[in-house]
Amino acid sequence: MNVRFTNLPDMLSIAAVERDTGIAKDTLRVWERRYGFPKPLRDANDDRVYPADQIEKLRLLKRLLDIGHRPGRIVPLPIETLRELATQGTQTHEHSSAIPVITQDDMNRYLDLLRSHQTEALRLALSTTLMKIGLDRFVIDIVAPLIKNIGDYWANGKIEIHEEHLFTEQIKHLLRTAINSVPRGHTGQNEELARPRILLTTFPQEQHSLGLLMAEALMALEGCVCVSLGTQTPILEIAQAARAQKADIVALSFSTQINQNQVVDGLNELKSKLAPGVEIWAGGENQALKRRAPDGIRVIEQLPDISNYVKEWRLVRNQ
Repeated sequence: MNVRFTNLPDMLSIAAVERDTGIAKDTLRVWERRYGFPKPLRDANDDRVYPADQIEKLRLLKRLLDIGHRPGRIVPLPIETLRELATQGTQTHEHSSAIPVITQDDMNRYLDLLRSHQTEALRLALSTTLMKIGLDRFVIDIVAPLIKNIGDYWANGKIEIHEEHLFTEQIKHLLRTAINSVPRGHTGQNEELARPRILLTTFPQEQHSLGLLMAEALMALEGCVCVSLGTQTPILEIAQAARAQKADIVALSFSTQINQNQVVDGLNELKSKLAPGVEIWAGGENQALKRRAPDGIRVIEQLPDISNYVKEWRLVRNQ
């Protein structure tokens, strides 16, 4: 029988822990069953609550997961060992030794080609890098930081808007071609078994599609069945498409350009229209996702999180 406590001032609920650490509630429950950590107490309502020392360990675990460690290897470790790993920045991903370091000089080269209007040279440089390091590292190590650099350059008047558009079209073409070349069910599954099935789109107010394409690339590499509606889909149409496509997840991208109230209100409306069990995953730079995301929405804060979240989705469904 669970022991209930009535005075727990320094403890957080499971929802608060999810917001604080970025680790999903489902994942916390799976770890509790599988690894014996975390070890929540129970409040007067028999709900899980977590003490400060466990929250500190969960934050360390999230940091280590983000750089490639696997839950089964690190969750059972004592917090002292986790602190050492975090300090060292140890990368235990099985392919880490093969991942080249992308330098600022490399970034400057792409940006210089863009600003000097050497379109073919830019396309060749990007496609060569894509072939050399693979689609996942290309998205995470090249496209993501390039987007930030391009945005900073535009904000500071160092590039023109037509140059930013040119860059966007180059990247979209490369990513779409690469996504189409990923075999269906390349993880060894046939299409009927390749789950989750993910519907990708944006709300009507959101025109930007690069974030959506980047997420789709990483999801496709995980063997997901991805169905993209492109951008600016009405919310009712998203819900209807999710039913028609038998989607397990609806993935949405939100840039800073869309009003935060529209993000929050739209997510609540969409959630009310989806069938039970269909999850909403949302990513992007919009501050509403960090500050005001409705309960039940999985917020993808960093692109590398996608791989872990897909694995967790499958783990939970196979319990």
